[in-house]
Amino acid sequence: MKLTKLLGLAFGLALSATAANAQVTLRSADIHPDGYPTVDAVKYMGELISQRTNGRIKIQVMNNSVLGGEKDTIEQTRFGVIDLNRVNAAPFNNLVPQTTVLGLPFLFRSTEHMHKVVDGPIGDEILKAFEPHGLIGLAYYDSGARSFYTTKKPITKLADLKGMKIRVQQSDLWIAMMQAFGANPTPMPMGEVYSSLETGVVDGAENNWPSYESARHYEIAKNYTLTEHSLNPEILVMSKISWDKLTPEDQKIFRQAAKDSVVKMRELWTAREKSSEAKVRAAGANIIKVNKDEFSAAMKPVYDKFVTDAKQKALLEQIQAVK
Repeated sequence: MKLTKLLGLAFGLALSATAANAQVTLRSADIHPDGYPTVDAVKYMGELISQRTNGRIKIQVMNNSVLGGEKDTIEQTRFGVIDLNRVNAAPFNNLVPQTTVLGLPFLFRSTEHMHKVVDGPIGDEILKAFEPHGLIGLAYYDSGARSFYTTKKPITKLADLKGMKIRVQQSDLWIAMMQAFGANPTPMPMGEVYSSLETGVVDGAENNWPSYESARHYEIAKNYTLTEHSLNPEILVMSKISWDKLTPEDQKIFRQAAKDSVVKMRELWTAREKSSEAKVRAAGANIIKVNKDEFSAAMKPVYDKFVTDAKQKALLEQIQAVK
């Protein structure tokens, strides 16, 4: 009996050792193409995790929308079908109300201001708000300053947006923002924008330099107006179902690797913004500077509609107070 128990214990220990050393590959979703800073940042994070777990855990980045649009992949991540997901804050608005404040137009005074907010206690509290919804918030990535681009009529002043069909992210906040600008918002996934611009389903869209360039929207929407109305960050999340399968030690490795990837992402982003701008300028895009004050002044109804309860008002005040 003692021998049987000893054999059983040895067998159990062998199984545990095998499980501990088993190689696991986690899937991460992104809508952007190879070489895009968010894609490369998650790949970098995966390299760090692989090194720090001695190859036990690897990350496979499924980019270019192969797993679906951002709204679809959020649900898949919540249910554990996708392990990790890099998504702009906007599609999370209806799920995690705190992210709505991050997307308010002209909220951040500069990229440096945004970094101070998301790198500090305010950013940490917003990431914690994801957990009740089946997601673990790991990191914030840059999304640059978003500006309008159009196929035919250029935007030189606020009045030019009146009646224009503008593609927006699938978010109530962004729909209201476009309405306040005087435009007709048309929500759709990023993957549908090129053909919609080409066929006239929409008159324009809005995004940052790297997205405008990498999605090749500059080929058909050559008027790029520097409104820079949003510095809404990207958020890297993990399925809580996948997270709970990790040991506490591996969870620490993931959090640190995510934090380390932010530094890498910002380096990549700064370089990519410059190269993307240079590429679209060289291709003959019409770059238009405008008076941002009149665009900003039109956003009061958006603030009034989406900053309504005491918690959101306090969060807004905290963000504005960061120096």
